[in-house]
Amino acid sequence: MDNRNEAAVDIARSGGALALDYFRRLGSLVIEDKGPQDFVSEADKAVEVHVRKMIEEAFPADGIVGEEDAPKPSRSGYTWVIDPIDGTTNFISAIPAWTVVIAVVKDDQTQIGVTCDPIHEEMYLAIRGAGAWLNDERLVCPTDTEMTRGSIGTGFSNRISKSGSVRLIDSVLTEGGIFHRNASGALSLAYVAAGRLIGYVEEHMNAWDCLAGQLLVAEAGGCIEEQSADDMMANGGARRRGKQGRFQRSGANC
Repeated sequence: MDNRNEAAVDIARSGGALALDYFRRLGSLVIEDKGPQDFVSEADKAVEVHVRKMIEEAFPADGIVGEEDAPKPSRSGYTWVIDPIDGTTNFISAIPAWTVVIAVVKDDQTQIGVTCDPIHEEMYLAIRGAGAWLNDERLVCPTDTEMTRGSIGTGFSNRISKSGSVRLIDSVLTEGGIFHRNASGALSLAYVAAGRLIGYVEEHMNAWDCLAGQLLVAEAGGCIEEQSADDMMANGGARRRGKQGRFQRSGANC
């Protein structure tokens, strides 16, 4: 991968440090509304500029797709997909549940996934075919967690109707489970890979929110909904999910 594995971790860590600096001085942050429950802060924009610059300096022929700026076409076959701050609502509300997310895509598949949680000093890394790690610890999804012994992560996008989320929550509760929402899909998928959540279900996610996290789940031995990474980058997608090995109920199967 021409050192892209190491570079992705270093770039995410640097972006995380910059985001954390903004988080510590929230009172002076400029915030804009993009839509209902959809915000962007000057921190999001600054972190994306910073991350893009580091990628372009290290791999000038690689493409870049980010949440806050226009895509850059790839000349190498590699495309970096970045979310400068996933969980912006948490970030601007001083809730410590947000991440800096980077995925590297080639041949229609995510090859590298990095989720950096700088507040808790947690770095999640997945490499296709090689495994997934939290800091230096190898991640292995539990394969025997029952619905009654854990939480199902859920998300909601204002691009879809409320009915699917209502049905999901009702189904989870009917099965004896409980639902969890932390307003960061990327962080929730990382928690699935780490065994902290039984699974995660969201009807619509953008590529920068889920590609890295889904690779984390898959490389930790969990189940994900297969999709084209190229199509996700172009169009986003519906029903993006990750789960541990036995999460086969609640109407949220992959």
